[in-house]
Amino acid sequence: MDREGETALARAVLAGEPLAFERFVEHFRSKVFHYSWLMCGRPEDAEEVAQETLLNAFEHFDGLREPERVRSWIFRIAKNACLMQRRKSVFAPAHELSVEDLPPGAEPAGEDRPPDAEYLRAELRAVLDRVIVELPPIYRAVVLLRDIEELSTEETAQILDLNTDVVKTRLHRGRQALRQKLDCYLNNHCLEDQPSPNPTPLGAEEREQLYSVWRKGLAVTAQ
Repeated sequence: MDREGETALARAVLAGEPLAFERFVEHFRSKVFHYSWLMCGRPEDAEEVAQETLLNAFEHFDGLREPERVRSWIFRIAKNACLMQRRKSVFAPAHELSVEDLPPGAEPAGEDRPPDAEYLRAELRAVLDRVIVELPPIYRAVVLLRDIEELSTEETAQILDLNTDVVKTRLHRGRQALRQKLDCYLNNHCLEDQPSPNPTPLGAEEREQLYSVWRKGLAVTAQ
């Protein structure tokens, strides 16, 4: 679904359309699961983050003042939920690097086309996931939002609470690392092929929880 489709979907959810609710949950649960799996490291964590993200989103859906920004709004919530989940494990980095910590030559990149966009084809998506998950978390977060979720540099900066120069620098370094690892896979097959996990079907209890929070939020807004 493109950005225009997501905008129309968000407006329909705000209007209280039940079918829109179902489509919204299906669409964004899958996207948040994939993002959270790559950032948090385990499918079980990703399931929890996806549910928590949607609960938080529906609880505060009336705060979505700009439906055209629903994708970045959802991923900001997901980022915060993922950070909370990561604090429970050893997966989180010891600290966040600044621009000054980066090695020489790590100049901020411009708005160029992702150099490895051709590898986003379905047959190589699992390989790309394996490569991304091996990136340092500070680069992984930027690559996921900019190149996988196709958010702008400004949106990515807002979600990650960074300035745009830091985002450009980390994106540049992350893309360099991606290219090297993908070249290694294609030329030497140095990564094992493993399928990426998919979220389990949404259970009746979890769905009812989401629906209840959404309806409650609509009732409050209507008052």
